[in-house]
Amino acid sequence: MRKYYTKERNHRLPKELYTGEIAVSFTACIKDRKRLFTDENIFNEFEKILLDELKSTSCSSFVYLFMPDHFHTIITGNGPEANLKTCMDKYKQKTGYWLSKNITDRKWQKDYYDHILRDEENLEIQVKYILNNPVRAGLVDNWKDYPFKGSTIFKLNEWE
Repeated sequence: MRKYYTKERNHRLPKELYTGEIAVSFTACIKDRKRLFTDENIFNEFEKILLDELKSTSCSSFVYLFMPDHFHTIITGNGPEANLKTCMDKYKQKTGYWLSKNITDRKWQKDYYDHILRDEENLEIQVKYILNNPVRAGLVDNWKDYPFKGSTIFKLNEWE
């Protein structure tokens, strides 16, 4: 009997599109939508790893926000050598390893969602949409009250 194998379709854009001074919105989810980001210590650990990976890949983050069961960020390259996909891949790898050593019943879903922001897209609208995620979820009345967020570019709490 002949065995048939299905090849998983690659939904990523060509890797060269993730390099340089572009902006990409990423969303990564915890497998089975289990809650993880509800504790300040976990947030601090994941934020530290994110900041290290941003720096090592010549990237910055307009915004990052950890919902209980998923993570949003908009990353931009700081120069032509910046590689945003490498940043996200290394971040998920290192945080996945941390989870395997510290919280063994939680792990990332296999992949993540991404969207390259085009020049005509309004970055401020995208950032505010992410910041208002905890408000839409009923976690807080005002996004400024949500603790698990940050930016390497903006002082978020000065925004209206």
